[in-house]
Amino acid sequence: MDHTSRSKAAPTHATGMVDVLVPVALDQTYSYKVPRGMELKAGDLVGVPLGPREVLAVVWAENANPDPRLHNRLKEVSEKLDLPPLKPELRSMVDWVANYTLSPRGMVLRMCLRMGENLGPERTRAGVRLVGDPPRRLTPARQRLLEVLSDRLLHGKSEAAKEAGVSAGVIDGLVDEGTLTVEPMPPPPPPPAPDPDFGRPDFSPLQRAAADTMRALAANGSFHVALLDGVTGSGKTEVYFEAIAECIRRGKQTLILMPEIALTGQFLDRFAQRFGVRPIEWHSELTPRTRARNWAAISEGTAPVVVGARSALFLPYANLGLIVVDEEHDQAYKQDEGVHYHARDMAVVRAHIARIPIVLASATPSVESEVNARKNRYQRIALPSRFGGQHMPHIEAIDMRREPPARGRFISPRLAGEIRTAIEKREQALLFLNRRGYAPLTLCRACGHRFACTICDAWLVDHRFRQRLVCHHCGFSMPRPQTCPHCAAEESLVAVGPGVERLQEEAAALFPDARTMVLSSDLITSIETMRSELNEIAEGRVDVIIGTQLVAKGHNFPRLNLVGVVDADLGLSNGDPRASERTWQLLNQVIGRAGREQGRGVGYLQTHQPDHPVMKALIACDREAFYDSEIDLRERTLYPPFGRLASLIISAGDRPSAEGFGRRLVALAPRDERVVVLGPAEAPLAVIKGRYRFRVLVKSARGFDLSDYLRNWLAVCPKPKGNQKLEVDVDPQSFL
Repeated sequence: MDHTSRSKAAPTHATGMVDVLVPVALDQTYSYKVPRGMELKAGDLVGVPLGPREVLAVVWAENANPDPRLHNRLKEVSEKLDLPPLKPELRSMVDWVANYTLSPRGMVLRMCLRMGENLGPERTRAGVRLVGDPPRRLTPARQRLLEVLSDRLLHGKSEAAKEAGVSAGVIDGLVDEGTLTVEPMPPPPPPPAPDPDFGRPDFSPLQRAAADTMRALAANGSFHVALLDGVTGSGKTEVYFEAIAECIRRGKQTLILMPEIALTGQFLDRFAQRFGVRPIEWHSELTPRTRARNWAAISEGTAPVVVGARSALFLPYANLGLIVVDEEHDQAYKQDEGVHYHARDMAVVRAHIARIPIVLASATPSVESEVNARKNRYQRIALPSRFGGQHMPHIEAIDMRREPPARGRFISPRLAGEIRTAIEKREQALLFLNRRGYAPLTLCRACGHRFACTICDAWLVDHRFRQRLVCHHCGFSMPRPQTCPHCAAEESLVAVGPGVERLQEEAAALFPDARTMVLSSDLITSIETMRSELNEIAEGRVDVIIGTQLVAKGHNFPRLNLVGVVDADLGLSNGDPRASERTWQLLNQVIGRAGREQGRGVGYLQTHQPDHPVMKALIACDREAFYDSEIDLRERTLYPPFGRLASLIISAGDRPSAEGFGRRLVALAPRDERVVVLGPAEAPLAVIKGRYRFRVLVKSARGFDLSDYLRNWLAVCPKPKGNQKLEVDVDPQSFL
C-alpha cells in the first residue's frame, strides 16, 4: 500500500481487538489486534496484513469478547489511515445491500472504497522555473523550452515539456546547468462552491409551485420520496435545482444520479448556468488521481454537489442531505455484474437510512414508481406541460402493411417526404432505430450460411464503418470476408435487416445534400467526442441525426422538430415481462426530443402493429391508459411491484453440467406455498462466451422475504464445482 499519511503501529503489546471488513469477495469480518498507542473505532480505515500482502480495510466493530484461544494467533493492525471514517449510515447501507442482494459484504464495501489504492494526500508535483543564464549549447529543443518558460513563472514539469514538445531529459539537462530550478508546485486550489443564488430562473406558475415544493422538501430534511413527474421539456431539471440550492444554503451535500454520466455534457453546462460552477463528477472515465481527489473531497465534505453514475451512491459523503435520481426509469441503473443491485431502489434505501429526502425525476416513470405515487407512498409533483408554452409532439402511426418502403429500403415514402420537407425548412430530423451497426445478420445467398459468434448463441452484427462482423455479447469480431466460408461462393454475402449505419447510407441516398450523423455507443471513442458531436447538432451543423437509444438520454436538440421511429415494434417481441413498459418509455423519450424550443414537434411510428396497446397509447398521448392497462396486467399476474422476482443463472463450460446443477438446485428448493420456482430452463441467450446458461426464476408475493428464502435455500445446496457458476439476481431487469 502506498499511503503517505499514516499512523504506523509500534511493535508493542496489543491493548484490544477489532473486527475489520476487507473489500474482497468475502462476507465475514476478521479479528486483528490493536497495537498499543493506536486508538481505533468503528468506521476507521486501516491497513492490515491479509495472507502475504497488506490490504485496505475498515473497522466494522470493536471485539469486546474475543476468543482467548485466538489471542496469540492474531495479527496486528498495521496502520491507521489519516482519512475520515466511514459513517454508521454507510456501514448500515453496506450491510443492507449485501443482505438484500445476497452479495458478500466485502464486495459491497469495495464500491465504497473504489479508489483505495490512491487514497491519502496527493504527491507533491515538481515544477520548473527559469532562473539562470541561457546554456552555452542552445539546441532547437532547448530554445523551444526556454520560450515556454520565458515568463520566469513556475510551470508544471510535465506540462512544460509537453507544451515545448521536448522530453523530460531536456529539462533535466538545463536544471543541471543551472538555467532552470526545480520547485514544488503548490496544490491546486479547491473549486469554488456552487452559488445557490447565481442564476435564478424565470419560472412559469406551474414550475414555481413545483420549485416551492422542492425547496420545502430539502428544508424539511427528513426522509421523504418525491416523484417529479413532468413531460419532456417541462423543466424538471431547473425545478429540482431549487431543492439542490436549498441544500447548498444549509451546508449539506447533494448527490445527483444519472443513468449515463458520460453523456451529460449539456446537464453540466445547465448546472453551471444555474450555480456558477460545475459539480464534481464521478464516473469510470475519470483519471485515477482525479477519482482519488474527488473521493477525498466527498468524504471531507468539501464537495457540495456530486453528479455521478450508479456507483456514486456508495461514496462516503460527509454530510449528505439530498439525493436526486434523474431519469429514474432508465434500465442503466441496474448493475448486472459483481453486486447485482438497482441504483434507484438502493438510493431510496440510502435516503431512508440517512433520513434525508430523495427526488425521483422522469417524464415516463417506472411502473413501480407510478404505483407508489398512486398509493401515496411517494409524493407526486406534476409538471404536465412544456416550458414556454411549447406543445407536446403530435404522433402518427405509419402502417407498414399499407405504406411499405421500396424493396431493400427501410424508410417509408411518407416519412421520407416529411424529412425532406423538414430539411427544406432548415429544421432537423431524427431517425431512431435501437440497433447498432449496419445489419444484425449476414448470410450467404448461395448456401444460406449465417455468420454466428463462435462462443455465443448470437448472430454477428455487420459494422461497415469498422469493416468487421462483431458479437455484441462477448466482443468477438472478424473481418468481413469476401467469400462464403461455407461454400466459397463469391459476392454472395448479403446484409439482412437494418442498423443505424445502413440507415445513414439510405438517408444519404434519399437526401444527398443533407448533412447526416450517426449517434451510437460503439462509435463513441470518448466523452469529449460525444460532447463535441452533441454540440454540432445543437448548433445546427447536422440535418439528419440517425441514432440508437443514446439519443433518448435527456439531450436537448433546439432545432429538432421531426422524429421518425424506423421500427417501433422492435422492443415488443423479446418475451421480456417489461417489454411494453420499456418500449413505451423509450419511444416517449425519443419523440420527446422534438419541438422543445420552436415549432411543433411531430413523431412518426413505423409499425406493423398500429393496434397494439402501446402504439395506441402513444398515438393518443394517453399515458393514463398505458399505465392503467400495464398495472392491471402486473397485478393479475403478480409481477413487480405486486410480486417479487429473483433470477438464478447457472452457467458452465458444457450443457449437461449447467443443466444438471440447475436441476439439483431446484430439487432442494424449500417448499412454500407463497413461492413459485420456475425452471431450470435454457436462457434465451443460451451460450455466452462459451458458457452454457440455464435460468431459474423465483416468484413470490410482495410482502414475502425473498432474500431470506434464497439464503436458506442456497445454504443447503451443493456449491458449484469446476467451471460451474451460480449468479443470484434479486429484482432482475433483464431476462436474457
